[in-house]
Amino acid sequence: MITTDLSKFSTGEYRAGSKVKVLLWYFVNYFIFNSSLPWPYGFKRGLLKLFGARVGEGLVIKTRVRIKNPWRLVIGKHCWIGEDVWIDNLEDVTIGDHVSISQGAMLLTGNHDYTYSDFRYRLGKIVLENGTWVGARSVVCPGVTCKSHAILTVNSVAAKDLEPWKIYTGNPATFQRDRKMKG
Repeated sequence: MITTDLSKFSTGEYRAGSKVKVLLWYFVNYFIFNSSLPWPYGFKRGLLKLFGARVGEGLVIKTRVRIKNPWRLVIGKHCWIGEDVWIDNLEDVTIGDHVSISQGAMLLTGNHDYTYSDFRYRLGKIVLENGTWVGARSVVCPGVTCKSHAILTVNSVAAKDLEPWKIYTGNPATFQRDRKMKG
């Protein structure tokens, strides 16, 4: 009988980057991004770019944000990232223009593959297309695309792609209604 053996765990093909870059980012992430101090948005944008992220103009990035690997991050124009957001990007994360990620939301590109006894990583890219809104305390799982102007409501879990101009809620998130905008 095969049983779980975590002593054999490995990250598989995942590589964070050079040890020096990862170590430097650890301190920047801890003291600047994951800090309660309200560092200027422009300063944070500059640091993200310095570490390899592609970032558009007008990024609002609040306090206590955690980003695993900025070199695997693309953020479009005029996006908002709320307090306590965690971008756990072991794989690429692409955020379109005018995207809002509310407080405490999590973008998780990695999980463990329970079908293997060593619990190896199972990774998947995340894409948040233009106009998407990820509600507070929501989770976007590995491999998910939130299509144009989709909404994931508060405390919901997107385990599958969200269709454009639709509103989803729950765990797992299910379609509720069409998104309609005024003005």
